[in-house]
Amino acid sequence: MISHRDSNAQRISALDERAEALHLKPGMGIADARAMHPSIDIVEADPEADRRLLEGLADWCDRYTPLVALDGTDGLFLDITGCTHLFGGERAMLDDILSRFFHQGFDVRAGLASTPGAAWAAAHFCGDRIVVSGGEDVLLAPLPLAALRIDPATRASLESVGLRTAGAVMAAPRAPLARRFGGSLLLRLDQALGRLDEAVSPRLPVAPLSVERHLAEPVVLTEDIERLVQMLATTLKSDLERRGEGARSLALLLFRVDGAVSRIALGTSRPLREPLLIQKLFHERLAALEQHIDAGYGFDLVRLSVLSAVAFDMPQADLAGEVSDDGADIADFADRIRARLGEGAVLKPVTVESHLPERAVATIPFTEAPRRTTPPKKPDRMQAPMTIFPPERPIRLFRSPEPIEVPATEMPEGPPLNFRWRRASYRVMRAEGPERIAAEWWREASGDAAASTRDYFRIEDADGRRYWLYRQGLYGSSEIPPRWFLHGVFA
Repeated sequence: MISHRDSNAQRISALDERAEALHLKPGMGIADARAMHPSIDIVEADPEADRRLLEGLADWCDRYTPLVALDGTDGLFLDITGCTHLFGGERAMLDDILSRFFHQGFDVRAGLASTPGAAWAAAHFCGDRIVVSGGEDVLLAPLPLAALRIDPATRASLESVGLRTAGAVMAAPRAPLARRFGGSLLLRLDQALGRLDEAVSPRLPVAPLSVERHLAEPVVLTEDIERLVQMLATTLKSDLERRGEGARSLALLLFRVDGAVSRIALGTSRPLREPLLIQKLFHERLAALEQHIDAGYGFDLVRLSVLSAVAFDMPQADLAGEVSDDGADIADFADRIRARLGEGAVLKPVTVESHLPERAVATIPFTEAPRRTTPPKKPDRMQAPMTIFPPERPIRLFRSPEPIEVPATEMPEGPPLNFRWRRASYRVMRAEGPERIAAEWWREASGDAAASTRDYFRIEDADGRRYWLYRQGLYGSSEIPPRWFLHGVFA
């Protein structure tokens, strides 16, 4: 028996058949139940664990249809439109669902109808029943008002005027019902009878393309799963070619015979169709998750889905028959590294519209980096080339400048004679600069551009090590004296 706290009192929330035989009912106080039967076993309710269990069952039901929705805390809605023929018809599919749940240790009731409301009523009040299309009124007529999925207050009001069954509500005039009990009553009634559509919102997005393989003998080894992935990817390739698309996000679903489901998703930096490349990506992902995937008694259903797809541009060969890969090898290598080590394992630097060194470049995930859509423009041979030497930058730039101590300079605007960094002193032998970088006044809150102006120097110490440091602020421009920072080191 399961208990829960309700208004500072412990009450029964759920009980099994043996407890029902003892004339115990949901909502009864635990103290009263123990007084009647002192030997009963009571377990505290765990709503979060129940929610995880229901979501796990919803994942398992994905083998029948991708349109699976949660119904409260103890039910599931499955939209099986167009799926029954894959299992031999409605009765064969319903029997298979009930049989598999039974062997997993669950006591379930199911109903099948052309409307969600009628299916819900059949499952809750009729058990294993299939309602033919158009027979919803015959099903609902003898059932209690709870079969209409209306709130308890409305049920109590209907019973107070003598309407105790769904058939009585259906026979009553609609206008007085709407005036007295509100529109929600007629809405639920029309949805159950199929007069109004009721959509089932799936808990997970539906993949635009999916291929699967039912296995007579469950597989356990990773090598067998990888071979199945390549077979499914081969089937998927023809569908992608027909649509003129390539996969950018893929998911591998492994359905275990005992009900557990493993979902393995990965993304690609460019559209993919080639089965061998897809198999290699999942090889890396499976190798990374090998310790976390429990095959149990094996997987009897394997599904490969395309979660997102984009237009696939076929590369065009030149007159010599050569095709430019446009960085495809690098993209494939980065995808395999990301599949093994995670999305943040491969980053790509991109330029940012800022002239401050620490803001000029940002690192973003490889898949989000913009790709070149046109080949680089070649210089005009007739035009005289103009050589522009960019400012020299250190090979290692610190994430943020580190403060240093500068005791003295030969000139106020000149380089330091020596400096102290990380509790070590350095003597300056050579210096180049300054290179002035003005402040981004539109970003500065204070608006004092002079105090944020930087003068950069390239410094070489007595041991030949080279540093990139700067003075922030100008002498005499404000009451705050300039400060010195080390921003990077050269090779």
